[in-house]
Amino acid sequence: MATHTPGERITELRNTYSISRETLAERSGISQELIATIENDGHIPDLAPLIKIARALGVRLGTLLDDNEQLGPVITRSTDASSSVRFMTGLPDDTGAPAPASTGRKGLSFKALAADKNGRHMEPFIVDIEPNAVQEKSVHEGEEFIHVLAGTLKLEYGTTTDTLHTGDSVYYDSIVPHRVLCADSQPVKILAVVYTPM
Repeated sequence: MATHTPGERITELRNTYSISRETLAERSGISQELIATIENDGHIPDLAPLIKIARALGVRLGTLLDDNEQLGPVITRSTDASSSVRFMTGLPDDTGAPAPASTGRKGLSFKALAADKNGRHMEPFIVDIEPNAVQEKSVHEGEEFIHVLAGTLKLEYGTTTDTLHTGDSVYYDSIVPHRVLCADSQPVKILAVVYTPM
């Protein structure tokens, strides 16, 4: 089954609703340049712009991640989750290039676990974090739950910093500036669930 990037979904929705990038930028508070980068290059600095764009378009965050929506339970097999990177976040590297979805990336790779679930309000992801990830703090509506599957995670939340080890979890309000990084030189794998109210 072919998958669509969030940028492709945004382009489709803009075309469907006859919304220009300029208008979307005004409604979302996201610059036209960043919208163009998301649509054309798939570059996403963090989840906050996607959430703001979804709201400006009048759709759920999940709509930007969906392929074929299902009404019943959605089962994601381990083979599907491990091979389907939906999008990457992260700041450009030292050369100014966006974080690529390949080796040498400096961002976080998000693998959607329920992209086909119709009408969902939670977004569950398996997230792989590279030790050299360059990630800015994110602020958006909603709540997040994180469970560390492997590695040691550094959570920066507001003015505090905490270290979480394999098996640890945290639940927090996303309106507070936050970001997750590797606590050491080893990669980290987490289960992250993002809840955004409509």
